Amino acid sequence: MTRDAKTMASAGDRPVQGEIPVPTLINWLTAAAIPLLIFFALRPGFQSEWFTSPLLITIAVLLAFNSLLYWTLDSVKLLRRGFLALITALFIYLAVQGVENGAAILWLFAYPPVVFYIHDARTGIIACAGGLIGVALLFSPIGDALFAPPYDTSFRLMMIAALGFEMFTCFILDQSRRRARQELIRLASDFEYAAKHDTLTGLANRREAMTQLEQEFARYRRNARTFAILLMDIDLFKSVNDTHGHHIGDQLIVLVAQTLRDQCRKIDTLARWGGEEYLVVLPETETGEALNMAERIRKEIAAASIDAEGATVTATISIGVASIHPSEGIDGLLQRADQALYQAKSLGRNRVCVHEAEAPA
Repeated sequence: MTRDAKTMASAGDRPVQGEIPVPTLINWLTAAAIPLLIFFALRPGFQSEWFTSPLLITIAVLLAFNSLLYWTLDSVKLLRRGFLALITALFIYLAVQGVENGAAILWLFAYPPVVFYIHDARTGIIACAGGLIGVALLFSPIGDALFAPPYDTSFRLMMIAALGFEMFTCFILDQSRRRARQELIRLASDFEYAAKHDTLTGLANRREAMTQLEQEFARYRRNARTFAILLMDIDLFKSVNDTHGHHIGDQLIVLVAQTLRDQCRKIDTLARWGGEEYLVVLPETETGEALNMAERIRKEIAAASIDAEGATVTATISIGVASIHPSEGIDGLLQRADQALYQAKSLGRNRVCVHEAEAPA
């Protein structure tokens, strides 16, 4: 097995530990916004245009409908776009109409952190830049001619400066959050990889091999597609360590691992079973096919060599082959492969053996 680079990319779409998922945040904000909108729409003595109250009630209903649509369709993209469109329309109206004697424009300060969190950085920049330009136009002579907003000059200058500063600050903090998030995802991916793979060879470790073996066995129980395993061991490995040192022994272990990668299929699970032992799980493979693959692996390793300070070090392996039987489980399969490996060792090493019950007629 090789490390899949797509894992980190797909992990980028998932919330990391401690992070509020975007749908949850939007639904919480919706739940908080609806009673506020209803309160201001029905508040006694509300001073505004006659259609403000119906508009606030309408937006509250649409926000509720947007969340309900998410629970029905399970579309995060639709939830994001609907929420952003509604709050953008609401804030534009509050600013242009000068609701609450112009005080409602202060709700614009809630816009940058929300839009940066629920959307990607590019959308956040575009939305905030558009909002700032819109406010600047509202406060310009053009805005005065079209809407006659009730804001004096000092408030306008202060509002534009404060809103621009907040947007820039939210952008910087959002970039920091995104970098920290990607680092957490990378670390989580590294930890997950390390938990499943052998450090020296990069092959699956024993725990991951058992997981893959159990999954293959479950698939066999569902669709009756047979599978086989190869259990192999480097011959006389201790003598290599004693003669040339452990660093040469490590190189030999890596050499065998690389040979397995070269000779096996992408669908096969390659694992360092322990020490100088290896396990290969071969999905949808009959005994004869497994024997042919094992023999090919054996010949390739016997032909390879390692340079040990001028000396050529070669090695051989013994391989036990077993394929699943209808009446047995994983333990029985591993036991028969181990017996076949022991037989290969007993017959002189550097050979492939299969359990007698599976030998071809």
